[in-house]
Amino acid sequence: MSDREFTGDVALVTGATSGIGRAIAKALGSGGANVVASGIGAEAGAAVVDHIRDAGSEARFLESDLSGTDGWSTLLAEARKPFGPFSILVHAASPPRPESQTVLKVTEAEWDAMINTNLRSGFFLAREVAREMKEKTIPGRILFVTSLHAYAPRNLPHYSASKAGQTMVVKELARALGPDGIRVNAVAPGAIPGGGFAADVSTLEKRIAMGRTGTPEDVAAGALALLSQKSGAYVTGTTLAVDGGLALHDWIDAPTDP
Repeated sequence: MSDREFTGDVALVTGATSGIGRAIAKALGSGGANVVASGIGAEAGAAVVDHIRDAGSEARFLESDLSGTDGWSTLLAEARKPFGPFSILVHAASPPRPESQTVLKVTEAEWDAMINTNLRSGFFLAREVAREMKEKTIPGRILFVTSLHAYAPRNLPHYSASKAGQTMVVKELARALGPDGIRVNAVAPGAIPGGGFAADVSTLEKRIAMGRTGTPEDVAAGALALLSQKSGAYVTGTTLAVDGGLALHDWIDAPTDP
């Protein structure tokens, strides 16, 4: 991937004020893309915009809450204005997920906010952006930030269910949009401290093949590989695990001297 490979691209990145979304927005901007960064927190959004502008690209921040039923449409109406049609959409937004929101304790409001943000808003944003990509014959790229918990229980049922749903949405969109040259993929982060993730890192590191937890920048690197029209040109409908080998963990401990 060249340093400015994304020059000429216009990207909308949700969840861009923290964690993985922020890292992807910055990486796209550093790669030459003009970026509309959406999320919650004006100060954090301004910092992302400043970083992208310092890297030589244009950027704009939009405060956006996707936890209701109409947040996605409000965002899109504003987001289309500054730079023209999008060639890239990254949906990284997700509500905080306290460890207390377990199967027996999660409320209806918490459930709805998670499903609306991750699944409902993700699908409708992607569909509407894809319609414009198709109309304008843009070789678009759409990326969802999912999770290993799309496949493995987390004791946070609303979160895991939303991520499992996103995984199938990626496949549905990819199949429908492939003939139009629009690629749809996902990255599934492993243990990335920060954002919505809070757990005992020292315990987790023992379960990760590479011996460390990841960083948002690790995930951003995988995301850009999928978004690249060079390295990812023939990839659609797939989910790339960026987990350092966490998914390889077996509940039976491996021999200390294999």
